[in-house]
Amino acid sequence: MPKVATQMPLSVVALDRRAETPLFRQIYDSLRTAILQQRLAPGFKLPSSRELAVELKVSRNTVTAAFDQLAAEGYLVSRTGAGTFVSDAVPDEFQQPPKSARPPSAAPDETDRELSRRGKIISRTAAIFEYGSRVVRPFNPCLPNIQEFPYRIWARLAARRLNRPNRSLQGYGDPAGYEPLRREIAVYLGAARAVRCEPRQIIIVSGAQQALDLALRLLTDPGDAVWIEEPGNFGTRAAVTAAGARIVPVPVDEEGLDVEAGAALDARARLVCVTPSHQYPLGVTMALKRRIELLKWANRTGSWILEDDYDSEYRYGSRPVASLQGLDARGGRVIYIGTFSKVLSPALRLGYLVVPPPLIDSFTTAKAILDRHSPIFEQMILADFFAEGHFARHIRRMRELYAERRELLKAAVRAAFGETVEIMPSEAGLHLTILLGDKSDDLAIARRAAELGINLEPLSALYTEEKNKKNGLVLGFASFSETEIREGAEKLAAVCREIQSSGVSARP
Repeated sequence: MPKVATQMPLSVVALDRRAETPLFRQIYDSLRTAILQQRLAPGFKLPSSRELAVELKVSRNTVTAAFDQLAAEGYLVSRTGAGTFVSDAVPDEFQQPPKSARPPSAAPDETDRELSRRGKIISRTAAIFEYGSRVVRPFNPCLPNIQEFPYRIWARLAARRLNRPNRSLQGYGDPAGYEPLRREIAVYLGAARAVRCEPRQIIIVSGAQQALDLALRLLTDPGDAVWIEEPGNFGTRAAVTAAGARIVPVPVDEEGLDVEAGAALDARARLVCVTPSHQYPLGVTMALKRRIELLKWANRTGSWILEDDYDSEYRYGSRPVASLQGLDARGGRVIYIGTFSKVLSPALRLGYLVVPPPLIDSFTTAKAILDRHSPIFEQMILADFFAEGHFARHIRRMRELYAERRELLKAAVRAAFGETVEIMPSEAGLHLTILLGDKSDDLAIARRAAELGINLEPLSALYTEEKNKKNGLVLGFASFSETEIREGAEKLAAVCREIQSSGVSARP
């Protein structure tokens, strides 16, 4: 029996044999922490791997693996015939917590001193995602039905690609995207959305949020005025804020973005962010008259229009409305944004831009600098998904399912709330917005609902200016069963009554 080491305190290495972390990694972490905290001082001699293995009741190979890793990183040194020692070369400043270290609750002004001006803007923008959730539960807005994702078809297409490997799958790709996918998207957009484009105008990006970020980086300078819809999407407001641009909230009425009001607020804004086919969150479709007014204004002022067509495929009362970009045949002032997050799955992180020809090289270069290119493998599978007709069939199937669930949510809201709320008219998309009375506090309702397992967006949080705010709830329906919708509506109505009767308010 080898001699058990006694030099090193037993408390230095703590093993949890039920943990998922491998034992060698636990030994490595324990010893590294002890060295950095100077509980094992420079020059300290460790027990041999055999001795420590006996002490810890693990295999010698487990201890050796931990020692080897620590030696490779410079924490330990081995001396032939003498043993293993804590290195003298670990600088003192790495062995002690920095004096300036702050607890997680450090004051914002302390954090600000370490950030650039742009960093400060971005960090303060994080609060916009307060009402988001990674947990899928009623009534997450704008979430497609994940259960109906075509998993078997996708797996078959993926397996076929993996069984026929090629260099393009393993190497760097075109920053603008996989060429066959860009061709498929161009054909689809021309037929379904009346978008006028060639494949070279398509830039594949990691979702609509990256598309917004790219456009704002390239087309605005800090301080430039940008029109956004009032109310409007959290992500749009965040992207504009992070770019350092100046937000100009332009009211939305039953005909969409009020161009005349926008011109009165800032007649020469650099850029306009708009959702003309299905406005988020109010659900209105921008009238043709307004579309023409906006295009004339942009061509007259040299401003750019970002058309976010986030869920245009799902229109229930008529065929999908033609894009704003398709009307802009001469001016070339519209940059079209599409995403597969609403059509297939947010997990894909794939979207696209359609940019005017003069901007192709600039956007491609910016995409390359930002993240080189979007994942090639997923682009290849999606191209095959298009080419074999699966995309069109999936859209048709989901449109029927979502139309049914939309009606279920309407009926459930009417049954649970009665005449106390107003359902905003909307003929498209994956959400419905209901308006509450002026005395209701949608922020307090959203927070209380979250505690009870219900996710939603409070309408008032989607406004920029306090004077414009209306109380309401934005409810998604696509991903939830009839039972979930009915029970969720009943629970939500009870929350509304509870908040209203208690007088609780989440407003400052």
